[in-house]
Amino acid sequence: MADPIEKHYASNNLLERIFAGLVMAGKNPFALNVDDLACVDEFHSRGRQSTLELAELATPTSACRVLDIGCGLGGSARFLADRFGCRVTGIDLTPDYIAAATRLSELTGLSKQCSWHVGNATELPFDDACFDLIWTEHAQMNIQNKPAFYEEIFRVLKPDGRFAFHDAFAGSALPTFPVPWAEDPAISFLVSQEAARSLIQSTGLQIEAWVEQSELTASAFEKNLQNLATDTLSPLGLHLLMGDNAYKKIRNHLQNMQLGKITIAMGLAIKHGPAAA
Repeated sequence: MADPIEKHYASNNLLERIFAGLVMAGKNPFALNVDDLACVDEFHSRGRQSTLELAELATPTSACRVLDIGCGLGGSARFLADRFGCRVTGIDLTPDYIAAATRLSELTGLSKQCSWHVGNATELPFDDACFDLIWTEHAQMNIQNKPAFYEEIFRVLKPDGRFAFHDAFAGSALPTFPVPWAEDPAISFLVSQEAARSLIQSTGLQIEAWVEQSELTASAFEKNLQNLATDTLSPLGLHLLMGDNAYKKIRNHLQNMQLGKITIAMGLAIKHGPAAA
């Protein structure tokens, strides 16, 4: 039986629909760059703009070995590889996403810098202390065992490694469903920003930055909702990943943010190495 989270994100003929959208948008699917895909392969609030902001916090370099947990179609991972020359590994629970990430990396010429794995974020199939940077955007909302999630991040980070995150958190009341990451509460595991801070720091990671994003994200979602309500929907967009009720999911997410039921933040934590003698 399929994992309910995997089932939520599974998408039949995903690559075919992306290719069709690219053609409709005037793009050649066999001559792509990372910017051609940004509106569909960065499945998180505010897309490429928030990826840029998180990269400013994370300060990746070409020497970095990066792990993107909950990588989806691999948009952020390919962006980091393309812009900064990083070697990036992506892991996601959904085989459809990993298959798409693999093919899209081939088509953007980034296969040598990016590798992809189907796997569970609470049982990472990697050695201790092997990554310079852990990156995650809008993944922990579907992870019930958050202590294991953050402990695994600490484990695979090198000393002085960085953990960059962009997430949705619980607010003042239970959110209205469906939302982009869940049709109902059964696979939504939100915790408050305060609880997340505590969990992250309990592993030994030290938070260096925490940036509130709720109002900024709500403003962006208002524009998204207006676009989805028109008859001139873009051939490419996150609606390809959210199914027939994409409008309802975005509307509910916006209203949840406006009512304080969901909050958004990004931040950076450091795994400090032993003090110099």
